[in-house]
Amino acid sequence: MLQDTPEEWRTTATTTPFTGNKTGVRTDEVVMPDGGVAKRDYQVHPGSVAVLALDDEDRVLVLKQYRHPVRMKLWEIPAGLLDIPGENPLHAAQRELYEEAHAKAEDWRVLVDVYPSAGGSDEAIRVFLARGLSEVEGERYEVSEEEADMELARVALADLVRGALSGRLHNNSLVTGALAVQAARAGDGLDALRPADAEWPARPYAV
Repeated sequence: MLQDTPEEWRTTATTTPFTGNKTGVRTDEVVMPDGGVAKRDYQVHPGSVAVLALDDEDRVLVLKQYRHPVRMKLWEIPAGLLDIPGENPLHAAQRELYEEAHAKAEDWRVLVDVYPSAGGSDEAIRVFLARGLSEVEGERYEVSEEEADMELARVALADLVRGALSGRLHNNSLVTGALAVQAARAGDGLDALRPADAEWPARPYAV
């Protein structure tokens, strides 16, 4: 079976030319296999969680949000940063589902773990599958900035898969999540997915 393996090449120098509000840029001088040294610039990222929330009618909770770097409004699934070091990713995912979709779920599984851009960022994303959906009681979470303009919808999973394969949908977590659900169903089934508290070496956390 193929499996990614931990490895760290020797770094002779490190600088941080930029530090932003949530992320930064690091430059490492890394010793290559031929003995030479190469500079590698990459984004330092706290990590993220995303939630593919699937209802009893096989529809997914999605939202449309403006993303300035790509100058587009993208259909996405609820997601957010791991703002607190060592934060339990399940708790973060539950928070994001509440804040962005005013929903909660009874059944949680780990759908897939990915490095969305390993050549230029150390960001790690854990995508959860959430089922047994219901609306949260009480007032909605007050959103701001880009989130104040979000649209919310429930879309058939099959339509998301078609949208991804046709090039109409581009959000990494949505595309990865939708295709992973299809693959899981074609394999051992959704109930065979990893438990919600499965180990995550990319972002270790306290259970």
